[in-house]
Parts: sequence; structure tokens; C-alpha cells
Amino acid sequence: MRTPSDDIIDVYERNAAAWDQDRQYRRPDGEARWIERFVGVADPGSELLDLGCGSGEPITPDLLRVGHAVVGVDSSRSLIALCRQRFPEQEWIVADMRRLDLGRRFGGVLAWHSLFHLTAEEQEQMFPILARHLLPGAPLLFTSGTRRDVTVGSWRGERLYHASLDTDEYETLLETNGFSITDHKADDVSCGGATVWLARRA
Repeated sequence: MRTPSDDIIDVYERNAAAWDQDRQYRRPDGEARWIERFVGVADPGSELLDLGCGSGEPITPDLLRVGHAVVGVDSSRSLIALCRQRFPEQEWIVADMRRLDLGRRFGGVLAWHSLFHLTAEEQEQMFPILARHLLPGAPLLFTSGTRRDVTVGSWRGERLYHASLDTDEYETLLETNGFSITDHKADDVSCGGATVWLARRA
């Protein structure tokens, strides 16, 4: 059955070039600091998985600059094509994160501004997938809202679906899937009001 998350895939594919342009030049001030914290707890030189990597900008350079290898996953073929053009030595995969099974574990998983495009039920189902792709002790960084809700925003005339669980639900999902929370900031104004989670796989 089709869900609002499927519509989001189509939105990004139709607007890949415009999204890439906006993403490169509208980076919240706090984003780089969270990425720095994420890579700071990952093993040096480890391979990192970026779920919903978009066009690779601006996060991939942050990861490469400190010596990590990147595997990026996105459902948009056009965005992945931009990644392959810009960072040909890294690995880029067209796939739907909801059904991801790469058969590998990584030194960190990043889902920055991507999980919240899934329905609440789909987000719940993602946590075993996230755990399955992480090495013991490896970090997970993702963004969310603070309460179970659905918001449909607008970007360049397109409807953008967002959903969230509430804080207690995220905490329970992390705990039951073998994560410990390293840091958490609700409604971080330095990241455009996103709630940020940094956790580690047990």
C-alpha cells in the first residue's frame, strides 16, 4: 500500500537539482557541530552509512575531511547521480531505507533530516534496521520531532510530509534495539528547530 513516504520519494526525484541548490546554501549553523560530535565518537577511519544522503552536500565533505569512508543511500536516482559525480571514490546506492539490508555493519549511521519523512509506523520499523547495520559501540545520529504528529509543509510548491513519534517512544525504541543515548537536544534552534539524537550501539 502506498504511503506518504512514497510521495516524498517522487518529490525529491522531480526536484533533485533545486533541492541540491537549496541544501548547499541553507545550512543551519548547528548542523556541522552535530556532525563533528558524531564523527568524534566513531572509530577513526571507519566506514559511515548516510541514510537519505541526498546530493552528498554538505555532509559528505565533513565526513571525508576527517578520514572516514562514506556509503550513501537515497531513494532518488538523480540525487545519487550527483553524489557519484562529486565523490566518485565513495559508494552510492539507490535504495529505500525502509527495506534496507546491505548485509554489512558500519562504524556509524547518520539519518539527518531523513527519518522524519517516514510515517510514524515506518519509523518504528526502522530501528531494528539501524541496529542491524551498526558495529558494536558505533554511533547513530538522527533528527526527529518531539511529539507524535504529522506536519505537511511546503517547499517550492511541493507538499513535504513529516511525521514524528514522541520523545518517550524514541527513547524506548532506542533502548529496546540496543542503543544508549549519548546526547539529545529537543527543538535545537541552531538546527532549524529539529530535535537531535546521538546514540551508540551497545
